[in-house]
Amino acid sequence: MAESERPAYPTALGASDPTTITLLGHDLAEDVMGTVGFGELAFWLATQRRPAPGETRVFEAVLAALADHGFTPTAIVTRLTYLSAPDSVQGALAAGLLGGGSRFLGVTEDTGRFLHDVLESLDGSLPSDDDGWDTVALRTVRERSSAREFVPGLGHHVHKEADPRTARLMAIAREEGLFGPHLSLFAAIGRVHPQVLGRTLPLNGAGVCGAALADLGLPLPLLRGFALLARTAGLIGQLAEEIRRPVARDIFLSVDLNNASVPPDPYVPQPLAEPRDG
Repeated sequence: MAESERPAYPTALGASDPTTITLLGHDLAEDVMGTVGFGELAFWLATQRRPAPGETRVFEAVLAALADHGFTPTAIVTRLTYLSAPDSVQGALAAGLLGGGSRFLGVTEDTGRFLHDVLESLDGSLPSDDDGWDTVALRTVRERSSAREFVPGLGHHVHKEADPRTARLMAIAREEGLFGPHLSLFAAIGRVHPQVLGRTLPLNGAGVCGAALADLGLPLPLLRGFALLARTAGLIGQLAEEIRRPVARDIFLSVDLNNASVPPDPYVPQPLAEPRDG
């Protein structure tokens, strides 16, 4: 095959030859290892631009906020999978990560996308003060309520009054001058939603992380990926603790020894809707 006919697969990420490895255009061994922190590198890989120190601080605060939150389903299934297949650490980690969806971890991306869509609808005319943001937020919450849709990032099953991660991440973003429009809108939703819903719900940590990541300019389709990156570290911690102080067998036996047989409950298909004219 002629040289001109060879396929080309361009990448600005990692490449190797017999003597060197390059990453993002830099010598991996000499310029990156021991110099660039993992959080900074993860940001750099996703954006192909090196983050400023303040951006790295906010980004790593997000990773810390999402790393572990106790015996959530992702942690439990990781431990149970390890109990079933201790020879497959990768299987246990993958099992936990596969549970990152609309109720756990996925809220980070859902909130970032939701806030971004609202901001896009403003056609670049962003509010200049809290009153303006409150007006936008009030209209947004009313629209979601009328459509009987949840506001992503609002409410938490444990932190009923306030999620401690939310205020802290907002403070860090302010300190670094990175409190942008996504966080401004999210904060306004926290202020005005009781007027519409008739009750006060906390802005949850996963939601504020999505707002902060969006303000950093990270790709919206990858926001859940950053949550999974953070949770991977947490799941490794869960496995390390499972090895030292196992609980997975007790969880398994608690279910296995306390199951109760019941009569079959056959599924009954719902009737199809009547056809309508027009």
